[in-house]
Amino acid sequence: MRAAPHALVAPDADEARRLLQDELARPAYVEAQPNIFERLLADVLRSIGRLLDGVGGLGPGPGTLVIALGAVLLVVVAVVLVRPRLNARGQKQEAAVFEDGARRAAEHHRRRSAALASGRDWNGAVAELLRAVIRSAEERVVVDEQPGRTASEAAGQLGSASPSLAPDITWLADLFNETHYGSGTATADDYRRAADVDARFLAERPGAGSTTTPAAPR
Repeated sequence: MRAAPHALVAPDADEARRLLQDELARPAYVEAQPNIFERLLADVLRSIGRLLDGVGGLGPGPGTLVIALGAVLLVVVAVVLVRPRLNARGQKQEAAVFEDGARRAAEHHRRRSAALASGRDWNGAVAELLRAVIRSAEERVVVDEQPGRTASEAAGQLGSASPSLAPDITWLADLFNETHYGSGTATADDYRRAADVDARFLAERPGAGSTTTPAAPR
């Protein structure tokens, strides 16, 4: 006589609801800007969650099992569809400061920044000022030229060369990432502070003519 096959173990309503809530509460889903399809999918998942709340007190039965399995299936679909998009966003955060690879003088970036600021494009203006700071450091041999250098790498290298300005340089690099690659928005005050960082770094001449700072590991 053959042994009966093992029964398929399915989560009950409470377990399915917990899985659903845990998945939706993850920071990646909270922080991501969803498109229309993703918002609709999230609404469906939340509706399933509310339905599970209603049947949580009921005894086990075919209807409860179907709802629980459906909830788990929708969570899997959400992960499969949304995860690649979230990963792509994370990868974008570390793009190079000089995206086109062209080498322009620091003064060129300062003039470009001023022009953008006159048009109230504060995001572009602060980005050009970070480029001016980095290029100025390369021109004065404070750091080596490094194609593909990211804002975070630049902040670490320039902060090591000028510890007194390290917090301001890190702030400027973070602002660059937030406004250039993320959803942040710079202000006129941010532009004035960034211009002050550039001026102070230029006046300080940290480590000029001495040693260069090694590139941060990528």
